[in-house]
Amino acid sequence: MTDPASIPPTSNAIIWQRQNLRELPKFRDGTTYLYLDHTRLEQDGRGVRAYHPEGMVTIPAASLSVLLLGPGCSVSHEAVKALSDTGCSLLWVGEEGVRLYASGLGETRSAARLHRQALLWANPHSRLRVVRQMYAMRFPEGLPPDLTLQQIRGREGARVRDAYGRYSRAHGVKWDTRQYKQQDWNRATPVNKAVSAGNACLYGLAHAAILSMGYSPALGFVHTGKMLSFVYDVADLYKLEVVLPVAFREAATPGDDLERRVRTGLRDHMTKLRLLERMAADLLHLLGGDDPDPEPTAPGDLWDPEGNAAGGVNHAGHDS
Repeated sequence: MTDPASIPPTSNAIIWQRQNLRELPKFRDGTTYLYLDHTRLEQDGRGVRAYHPEGMVTIPAASLSVLLLGPGCSVSHEAVKALSDTGCSLLWVGEEGVRLYASGLGETRSAARLHRQALLWANPHSRLRVVRQMYAMRFPEGLPPDLTLQQIRGREGARVRDAYGRYSRAHGVKWDTRQYKQQDWNRATPVNKAVSAGNACLYGLAHAAILSMGYSPALGFVHTGKMLSFVYDVADLYKLEVVLPVAFREAATPGDDLERRVRTGLRDHMTKLRLLERMAADLLHLLGGDDPDPEPTAPGDLWDPEGNAAGGVNHAGHDS
């Protein structure tokens, strides 16, 4: 049993050692996560047992915030209920977490991060501030504060063009333009197929990070209008650094199964970079909203334009 950040690139084995449970790495301080594959999960009292061909171990469900279920996993109804009762979020993901297929939230908990994201998104001034900050994260040298958003987009476009040209020359792969059509996939060039396959993996990891941290994948700042707009925002922060090296390398390598080679290569690359943890830290840096809920089981407040009112209170005796 291990997490995606500590799996050796050449190994898919799960380490079944009880002492590892006390050394689980942090998705972010206070948010412990765990990745499993080829495992059967069943209820064990108020906990969960994980059965694997290499052995069985009891999962400390009460101390888990996120459980990522990879290929070959099955989970009983009672096990899901036990995990939900402890507030653990379930994510059904691809191998090593490179794709997100579905998610299930745990018990009701603080919505501080989602509220913070919505407030930043809804206010034009704060939204622009976040947009500029997201662009600035891509330029190590920083951006002049007097640049307009249009000028920043222009610089970003030039940076992307230069990166494609640099990798094209380094790997001897001809590059014309980023062009493909889903309905005409087979006619795309190998490098375009490789980049698209890599982007899909990166989107999956970004989606998992966003959900696990309590934000919405739909409230994008740069992108807008899609249910995954914020996923595209977050993925764009890492595409040139994470996807392009693997995509161009595999496109330059003869052989079949190009898309599969890109996915496995990118899996190893993201694991080495500990990208999931980095995404979590970057999300909190960008959006904040990390106020703890002092009473997780208590009812939430009631919204009021003059200030929130206490929830769980009968207001019939108050002035009307």
